[in-house]
Formats: sequence, C-alpha cells, structure tokens
Amino acid sequence: MNATEIIKGIEQEQMKKEVADFRVGDTIKVYGKIKEGNRERIQVFEGIVLKRQGGSNRETFTVRKFSNGVGVEKTWPLHSPNVEKIEVVRYGKVRRAKLFYLRDRVGKRAKVKERVR
Repeated sequence: MNATEIIKGIEQEQMKKEVADFRVGDTIKVYGKIKEGNRERIQVFEGIVLKRQGGSNRETFTVRKFSNGVGVEKTWPLHSPNVEKIEVVRYGKVRRAKLFYLRDRVGKRAKVKERVR
C-alpha cells in the first residue's frame, strides 16, 4: 500500500455520505454550527452559490447574500462537520462556473433566472 492509497482512504472516511445536489447559481440555505462559549447553536445562511471548487473532501463552496444592504460572502468546506445540512431553495439558470460579476450588481440586476426542473 503506497502513500497515495493511504491518503485516499483517510479522505474517504472524512467525506459525508449524503450531500445536497446544488450547482452554481442556485439559492441555498446552509445550516452552520456555531460555538459560543460552551453552547452550540445552528445559524442559517441563505444566498446564491457563487462558486464551487476543489474535489474530494477538500471541496468548498461560496455563498453570497445581502445583509442590511451590504453584500456578505461566506465560504464553507462541503464535507465539514460544522455544516449541518444544505437545503436548495431555488434552482438558478446560469451559463458560467463562477458568478463573480454578481459582486458589482445590486437589486434586480443581481438576480439569477430560475431553472425549470
């Protein structure tokens, strides 16, 4: 057994069994665990997926939302134990892999068309 096989085995153990099926442009709710002192609670972060990158257990995704008129972006590891669950709210229809152009847009211009499933 060589080193790459050992690393792949460790990575497989860390991956989640079930992951929500979402793409770039979808609006999702991310239920993230937050530790405050000795208490732990779940906070929901809802927004549009700007990008997904990486592979295996290193895969991450970035979500953007508007909070009090300010754009907020947050990046999570997909297989992190701090991500309780991911819920798809709307499916977006986009033609590119990274939606960084949404950072410059506000209001109606920042909307993504809905994909009919």
